[in-house]
Amino acid sequence: MAGTTSNDAGPADAAPGGRRSRIVTAALLGPTSAWYFLLLLAPLVILVAFSFGARAPEGGYAPAFQLDNYFELPTRITAFTNTLWMALGGTLLCLVVGYPLAYYLATRAGPKRTLLIILVVVPFWTSFLIRTYAWLTILGNNGIPAFVERAGLGHIVLLNTPLAVMIGILYNYLPLMIFPLYVSLERLDKRLLEASKDLGAGRLATFRQVTLPLSAPGLLSGVILVFIPIMGEYIIPAMLGGGKVFFIGNALVDLFLQSRDWPFGSAAAIVLILVTLVAVTLYLWLGSRGQVRREVSIL
Repeated sequence: MAGTTSNDAGPADAAPGGRRSRIVTAALLGPTSAWYFLLLLAPLVILVAFSFGARAPEGGYAPAFQLDNYFELPTRITAFTNTLWMALGGTLLCLVVGYPLAYYLATRAGPKRTLLIILVVVPFWTSFLIRTYAWLTILGNNGIPAFVERAGLGHIVLLNTPLAVMIGILYNYLPLMIFPLYVSLERLDKRLLEASKDLGAGRLATFRQVTLPLSAPGLLSGVILVFIPIMGEYIIPAMLGGGKVFFIGNALVDLFLQSRDWPFGSAAAIVLILVTLVAVTLYLWLGSRGQVRREVSIL
């Protein structure tokens, strides 16, 4: 009888506890959900609504429902292509430079590791704007070009070129590539590397078949962390490109603040967001494949 009473009372006692748990969960998630809605979803809905509107005679937004803004996007195709190619090139450059450095930090730095990691972090102690502004002096006529000319190596122009923009991208976004790679490489099981060498694989084969696949999660994270911000970049092309290297971010500033064509600017921003979503979807797909295939060849 006592056991029967206990079993009958169990679900009744558990129900209030379950409700309290749901209330606590809702209370914890409420502020975050409200913040997410106000700062992400609501502006996105407004942006979508504006993209179908019309430009008011004095500038700004006039209510309408039309697709003209999307049909006019090819007039800004140069900004889109510049952004895409520079983002891909900048991401690849950060990967080429960052992977060896992250590998050295994770496997060969030894006692110097902490100092080197601090040196990588130091640039983040100053603002993005100041870091980019410093390159105006370095790449300007009184910087590297003047040094090259005094050395008798001819006259070069670095500022207001795609090379200057690429240097700014590499300097500002390289740490975002290094840290995910460093975490993946630092957690790498060294026994797999030793097994690969014991089975006769050389250094290149070990890197290609063991190290690179196991560091893929960090590589994918670094690529996304670098690629997405570059796609929305404005400061670097504006300061180091001098208006000659035009990103979609510069086009959006021009559309919203100069020509005050908010609907056209909203349509361009929506397309930029869609490109970003494609990149994130690709990242999630590759990440899911990496989780399914965990085996690593060491031959």
